[in-house]
Amino acid sequence: MFGLSPQWLLADGVPYVDALVLSHPEQLERLRAACPEAASAAVLGGDPCFDRLLAARPHRERFRRALGVRAGQRLVLLNSTWNPESLFGDGGDDVLPSLLPRLTAELPADEYRLAAVLHPNIWHGHGPGQLRMWLDRACRAGLTLVDPLHGWRQALVAADLTLGDFGSVSYYSAALGTPVLLGAADERGLGADSPVAAFVRAAPRLDPHRPLRPQLDAALARHEPLPGPAELTSSAPGRAAELLRRAFYRLMGLAEPAGPALLDPLPLPAYQPPVRTAPLRVVTQVRGAAEVAVTRWADPRRDPDAAGEAHTAVHEDTLDPRDLTVADVIWRAGAADDPRLGPPAAWAADVLDRHPHCGLAAYVTGPGECTVRTRAGQVLRLVSGPSAADPAACASALYAWLASGKGVEELAGGLTVWTGGTGHALTVTPAEPGPCPPPGPDACPPAGPVPLTPGRRGR
Repeated sequence: MFGLSPQWLLADGVPYVDALVLSHPEQLERLRAACPEAASAAVLGGDPCFDRLLAARPHRERFRRALGVRAGQRLVLLNSTWNPESLFGDGGDDVLPSLLPRLTAELPADEYRLAAVLHPNIWHGHGPGQLRMWLDRACRAGLTLVDPLHGWRQALVAADLTLGDFGSVSYYSAALGTPVLLGAADERGLGADSPVAAFVRAAPRLDPHRPLRPQLDAALARHEPLPGPAELTSSAPGRAAELLRRAFYRLMGLAEPAGPALLDPLPLPAYQPPVRTAPLRVVTQVRGAAEVAVTRWADPRRDPDAAGEAHTAVHEDTLDPRDLTVADVIWRAGAADDPRLGPPAAWAADVLDRHPHCGLAAYVTGPGECTVRTRAGQVLRLVSGPSAADPAACASALYAWLASGKGVEELAGGLTVWTGGTGHALTVTPAEPGPCPPPGPDACPPAGPVPLTPGRRGR
């Protein structure tokens, strides 16, 4: 039994530790059965990691915003422990590498947000460069790799669903009450009577050979928290600092300080929105008065099931520059005053000049705003809330609106952009066009009315 057997705890038949910290009495019972000689060293000290997770729950929305999760989006957290049979293991079915391209292709980008927490030893064993190379395609499609030391707890609190394995992170997720689907569930390395083994036996499984979205949606809709993880992670939730400090000072033979024992709160992580440089297949429906539904997939070859008009939106930094030659919408993100790119309107003019088949260029200047230039020369500012729809999705909505033959003047009261079942209010106002390049090959396109190319399904 890993960690509780004599070979882990005894030297010459006696415990070599002064204190063996356990988080729950059930572990003490298993210790007494596996290695009774060490039971006298046991200390019930709770779980400080779990306590920090519990204390951080009021900040869940902040952690979600840090990962760029938007209104109506579900955060799916992929997690793998370090083991040949884990989700990212190389001794079993190699589940995660085969799942990632399908997840990014099958899940609409504006309805699901993907992030991954991989065990630190995966990073160290393969090397960051190798790991990022393996996952490059998924990252270009919107996957974010979470810091395995300093950011995983915040991502766990933020998640709507965890797709994991038999490791402790998936177990912590279940203990927080989050739905968990197991993509790898090998029990051979687990104690048969351990809570983790019981969790693995009871948790729902992901079938990698079936369509993924229905399984994720079903796990969310039918979720009923398993009682074991929440009850057995710690017998003293919220008290680990108190119990451990008491034990430490007792071992040192010193009196405890008078103040309360406290744990560091989880810090607010850096802002890590998705960076989708893969071409996006976009399907839109113009609905009545100033409403457009937008569905985007990070797979330009996808033949969408959704009804509507299709177009292709491409990030300027796409891996294959040929993608830009068939783009209906070209976009990028950056600071409005970035001297390398010029003012947003000038950048957009340059893009439209270099790509004559593009109908609209969008420069995203913040989480809820962008500047666009149409092929007809109109320069517009699109503004929504910082957690509303992705400004690039809003640019695609405007493209669809104009391509349907409607005019900007009809949007004086704003445009509602729908992603999934969530509506996002968007204001559309004229923007200062900014300086254009001097006459020549980089000059602004003409300001006269040039028709937009309608959405092309065959691209």
